Amino acid sequence: MLNIVLVEPEIPNNTGNIGRLCVGTESRLHLIHPFGFVINDKNLKRSGLDYWVHLDVTEYQNIEEWITQIPDKSRVFLMSSHAEKSYLENDFKDGDWLVFGKESVGLSQEVLARFENHLTIPMSNLIRSFNIANSVAFVIGEAKRQIGYKI
Repeated sequence: MLNIVLVEPEIPNNTGNIGRLCVGTESRLHLIHPFGFVINDKNLKRSGLDYWVHLDVTEYQNIEEWITQIPDKSRVFLMSSHAEKSYLENDFKDGDWLVFGKESVGLSQEVLARFENHLTIPMSNLIRSFNIANSVAFVIGEAKRQIGYKI
């Protein structure tokens, strides 16, 4: 099972879509406060539909609380548009932690400095970034392909 981590998510529809993706791929969702919305927000529930009740989700009050839950920090992969290594070049394993930053600015330098594995999603120079829900889908898809996805 993959661990999907959203650090300070801002947009409820994205979080709802990612929650639905986690249910469909049997991945765990980890949400780190503060959020830009209330977890019972109607937009979150609309995006997550009735799948939200099946979601394996954990909330943390801050980065420090989340870090204490990680058994092997070498299996934490932070997604950053500034990274040099593509997620397509990485070898994923079951139980890996895939970390995504807030929609407006990504992951802070403080968070990036705490871990060594930084990955990027290749994209055209015509855009700054992909939507976070799409980014999570790209990376989960590749990780599951490598692991041998079976339900």
